[in-house]
Amino acid sequence: MTAQLIRALADESASVRLQAAMAAGTDPDSALLDVLIDRCRVEPDFYVRDMLTWAITRLPAAGTVPVLINELDSPIAQARSQSLHSLSKIGDHAAWPYITRDLLTDAEVEVARAAWRAAVIVVPVDERTGLAAILATQFGRGDTDVHRSLSRAFVELGSAAAPVVQAARRSSDPIVRGHAAATEQLMNDPESAFGFDVDAAKRVAALGAAADDM
Repeated sequence: MTAQLIRALADESASVRLQAAMAAGTDPDSALLDVLIDRCRVEPDFYVRDMLTWAITRLPAAGTVPVLINELDSPIAQARSQSLHSLSKIGDHAAWPYITRDLLTDAEVEVARAAWRAAVIVVPVDERTGLAAILATQFGRGDTDVHRSLSRAFVELGSAAAPVVQAARRSSDPIVRGHAAATEQLMNDPESAFGFDVDAAKRVAALGAAADDM
């Protein structure tokens, strides 16, 4: 059965791979951990990757967490992002020291987003402000989905992040100011709609610059 499952995880059909990953999680077997990790590095389908993560989280954390931590040094961006995603689902605080500044600011945006999500789950209470300071360097990065992900990370950090966000609101960069303001609003009302518009922030900055030149 294990050999059949391994073959199915590499099948050309995404639906076959999805069923195989589901089977791996339904009947957890630690002997499959390396196979699941290997597949996470290369799996092209989002839903299959998510099912692989679920299968990994079904295995004992004592065995999976060290292997996932090792993946964080991989040169393969998807390996890093998927391992971070799995670590965020497991929520083991042993992972915290390994979620480094390099990962939180990774050049690959999906790695950085996964690092944000994992970090806010496993960070010790007394290190939340320090984490917020690193996350603040990412204000204005990426598109709306990335902006929203970062803001949600600040929401999770709560009051410890408030001074950092307030400082970012005084930035000379209008994009950073706008993102920080939208983040602060979301922190005050997590159920509110995310209200950061990059284009609007750029227009306001341009109008301000034009007024200064008059």
